[in-house]
Parts: sequence; C-alpha cells; structure tokens
Amino acid sequence: MTLRTAFLAAALLAGAAAPVLAQATSAAPAAAATVTTGAAVTDANGGAVGTIASVNGDIAVIDTGTVKASVPTSSFAKGDKGLLLGMTKVELEAAAQGAVASQQQQFLASLKPGTVVTDQNGGAVGTIEAVEGDLVTVATPNAKAKLPKSAIAAGPKGAVIGMTQAQLEAAAKGAGSPAG
Repeated sequence: MTLRTAFLAAALLAGAAAPVLAQATSAAPAAAATVTTGAAVTDANGGAVGTIASVNGDIAVIDTGTVKASVPTSSFAKGDKGLLLGMTKVELEAAAQGAVASQQQQFLASLKPGTVVTDQNGGAVGTIEAVEGDLVTVATPNAKAKLPKSAIAAGPKGAVIGMTQAQLEAAAKGAGSPAG
C-alpha cells in the first residue's frame, strides 16, 4: 500500500475534510478545481478513475463503477480532461474497500448484549443477548437464534440482519432453539 493510499484510507474512515492526496504532477501549484456532479476524474497519467456522483459541502463522491468513495474536494486539481486525482482507480478502490472492511470490523467488535437488531427495512427483530467469539445470540420475543457475526451489518439505526423477526423465529424453531 502506498503512503497516499494509506492517507486516503484514513480520510475515508475518519470522514476528514483535509487534503490527503497529491494535487499536482509538477512543482508548479495546481490550478483550482471546480468539483461538480458528473465531472470526469482522471489520474495524473490520464487514466480514468470515475465520475463525480455527488458533492456535499467539501466532500465529493467518486463513482468508479465498482465503489463509491468519499474524497475531500481539495484533493482534486484541474486538468486538461477534467478533474485530476493523485490516485489511480485501483488505488482508490483498494482504499475505499479497505475503509469499509475496517469500519465493519470496528462495528462487529462493538456488538454487545442489549444492542437492538432490526431487519433491512428498519423493522424490529430483537436484541443481542450474548456475544461469544464469532457467534451472536439474538433474542426475539418468541425465540433465540445464534448467528455468525458476519450475518450482522451496521445500519442507520444500529445492527441489521437480512431477516425479519418472523423469518428469524421460524429459522430458530426449525433448527431448535439454543439452550440458554
């Protein structure tokens, strides 16, 4: 991993708005860049990186076709073919995917008894009753089910699983409820 990739990964994790990328390919100062939705983004060698999907304040979201990565607008320079970024498409995608994986690991490590669990639509499923290694016991009003941590993701309101309460209860009863 290059140093600039590490800096971008840190910025993606922290949501930092400070410049984290090289902005010019020469010793001369880079021209100010106007970052707008739909603008093409290339690397210093002219390789396609992606397009600007959205801009919110001083953060732009680059859509590479594989990932959407948030980057400070100050990280762009004005180029002949649009916006320049000090990273290649491969480096940006690797940094974004690493940031997502790191955030998921931090989230999973934070799971504890009492954490509310919802389904993908925000519907109540139950609460975490126990965390044992890579397994999490989710208690609903009518059943308990042990799920692998990998079945839980961070959602807008906390822990999310891919089943409704009724689906989880049916699965738990079909497999036999864990003793506890």
